[in-house]
Amino acid sequence: VKNRYGPSEEVGCFDLSDTGIASVADPTGLFLSRHVDAVPGTCVTVTLEGRRPLLAEVQALVAQSSLATPRRATSGLDTSRVAMVLAVLERRGGIALQGRDVYAATVGGARLTEPAGDLALLLAVASGVRDLPVPPGLVAIGEVGLAGEIRRVTGTQRRLAEAERMGFDRALVPPDPGPVPVGIRTVEVGDVRSALDAAERPAAV
Repeated sequence: VKNRYGPSEEVGCFDLSDTGIASVADPTGLFLSRHVDAVPGTCVTVTLEGRRPLLAEVQALVAQSSLATPRRATSGLDTSRVAMVLAVLERRGGIALQGRDVYAATVGGARLTEPAGDLALLLAVASGVRDLPVPPGLVAIGEVGLAGEIRRVTGTQRRLAEAERMGFDRALVPPDPGPVPVGIRTVEVGDVRSALDAAERPAAV
């Protein structure tokens, strides 16, 4: 992360190999897994690192727990934010998590610290509970509030443009996202329940 001389908080990606360090010009694909078939418990979001949009995949595994206090384990995600999203999903979305262990992680060592990844985490956990995959080609961008609302985030247009460039054709976004790229269809969701319903529906032909 750049921290001096000009704009700070910019991110550079480099590959360390036998011949030295080489710059990775297009790193966004590093943080996505490639599945032949859709897998329950995964959802893609777009994070902003400085001014650079990067696609990141959130994965969640939900399993019955044999412990009195179910386990909550995270990797690459803020633990307190994960706990908040799980509470909102249970209370506002009607998804029961009592007696279930929840493991949440990002792919490729990415770290998601901004609220824009909340919606993808929520959908990944719900997908894991229901054992129903999120439709392919879908990204989710939005902050989840304690009242169950989906809030707008900064840089939505840049995020959607990057998702379209990487081949995604449908996005769940908060209401009033502003101008969007031509090649991606947005579905505006105002609360947790509408987001869960939209993620279950296949894309319109």
